[in-house]
Amino acid sequence: MNTVLKKMMVALLALGIGQAVWAEDVPDLQKTLRAAEQGVVAAQYNLGQMYRNGQGVRQDYAEAVKWYRKAAEQGDAKAQSNLGVMYDNGLGVRQDYTQAVQWYRKAAEQGYVEAQNILGVMYAQGQGVRQDNRQAVHWYRKAAEQGYAEAQNNLGTKYANGQGVHQDYAQAFKWYRKAAAQGNIIAQYNLGVMYLKGQGVRQSKIVAKEWFKRACANGDKQSCDVYQKLN
Repeated sequence: MNTVLKKMMVALLALGIGQAVWAEDVPDLQKTLRAAEQGVVAAQYNLGQMYRNGQGVRQDYAEAVKWYRKAAEQGDAKAQSNLGVMYDNGLGVRQDYTQAVQWYRKAAEQGYVEAQNILGVMYAQGQGVRQDNRQAVHWYRKAAEQGYAEAQNNLGTKYANGQGVHQDYAQAFKWYRKAAAQGNIIAQYNLGVMYLKGQGVRQSKIVAKEWFKRACANGDKQSCDVYQKLN
């Protein structure tokens, strides 16, 4: 997974996308603050979210970091992962990949899939840790086996390129297909390539076009370009 894709995912986290806590009303500030000051982990995490996203309060990354840290130090995996995001991107703190890795790891070791995937990215890119594709594969696999589409695609790419594992197109196809079935557009494109080249699957231009068309419909320009060339 390249830096651009990583940052796309991090941006989604920073916006709180996928966080069920924001599905309904924004928590009451005063009640949340009182509970957070009393050491209630969920309230500390929610307050971090409120400050990061500017929901019910003026956006303040430093305050978000403060409350994420309090929850993270009590062992909350979501707060640990989000604190990692803040260090990773220099939001409210000085950018520090080493600190980002530290917090991602704490969350990842608790089984938090987003952190497992990002930790894999950090190892793949050598940010905050020595570059190590085997460790990248290790963490991608943990998240992939929990059904996390981005990690499934990333693991497929490692198999396709023989990075950290022996090159195995059948395994690459397997993981791309799992991610593509969940709507991951990068995996849909990659699956189209596998069918087009006959890597890990019987070659089929027809099926390849179907996957490129699907990824194109989901907004992937590269898939649109390939689909047009195949017509």
